[in-house]
Amino acid sequence: MNSDTAPAPDRAALLSALGAHAFWGSMPLYLLLVRHVPPVEFVALRILFTLPLCLAAVIWRGSLPEVRAVLKDGRAMLTLLTTAVLVGVNWLLYVWAIQTGHVYAASIGYYILPLIMLLLGLAILGERLTRRQWAATALAGCGVAALAAGALTTLWVSLALAVTFAIYGLLRKTVAASALVGLMLESLILLPIALGIVAWYAASPAGPSMAQGWDTALAIAWGGPMTAIPLLLFAVAARRLPYSLMGFLQFISPTIVFVLGLTIFNEELHPAQLAAFGLIWAAVALFVIDQLRERAVRRADASRAAALHEME
Repeated sequence: MNSDTAPAPDRAALLSALGAHAFWGSMPLYLLLVRHVPPVEFVALRILFTLPLCLAAVIWRGSLPEVRAVLKDGRAMLTLLTTAVLVGVNWLLYVWAIQTGHVYAASIGYYILPLIMLLLGLAILGERLTRRQWAATALAGCGVAALAAGALTTLWVSLALAVTFAIYGLLRKTVAASALVGLMLESLILLPIALGIVAWYAASPAGPSMAQGWDTALAIAWGGPMTAIPLLLFAVAARRLPYSLMGFLQFISPTIVFVLGLTIFNEELHPAQLAAFGLIWAAVALFVIDQLRERAVRRADASRAAALHEME
């Protein structure tokens, strides 16, 4: 394989990835509605509201035979046990970061994430980057380093968010289960812990958050779709797109958060941050240009091959 070529991205998978990041980018707006709910209780309730949605979709799509097959596969279940723990920890860290005012740390974490995904794709999956993609990686790395240098005290939050989700995505790429079935089983694995947490909060003096009013209850319940839909879209994309491409698409959601910070949360933009975002988006532009160039080359090659076939 030539080092300057790469597989053409799947259009449906690409749209799935973009949809997932649109949901994740808007997550801080949703979390404003549940900011008074304790993070641990909220994550437990997210699991409880995600599982019925997934189960209903599994039954509707006739995927119960696949569920039984995965349940009989010890290796797949062990992998899903690991991914369930990883995604649970990631949810908890993110909600805690937003609710405690560490939005900047959460944003940096998801800017670091694409670089970790790129490294995993290269080191474990044997993926290869073109020269332009290497240049884009270097630019993005400089931008992320500038962001991280300004938040060393909360860098552990950023790194934990990035590492847990990068490994989650890598492992989900290897499980012989559809996105829907995988998420349903992950939610099922976490169900006993979630039930225990909800029961503990219900027995506490403050009582359950679901009893604080219909508006709070509806906001919490919406956590099911907000959790299930982007994770399903991400799992679909992760199984069908190169992991390195998935890594660069990962810059979309923290950038949406960045724009929300400027427009909705009125956060101050420092010159160093502006320079860092400029580097990151220059990297994204370079990566996109490379993808478009490769697509044009493939179309030209296909046209030539078709012309030669007709001449024969």
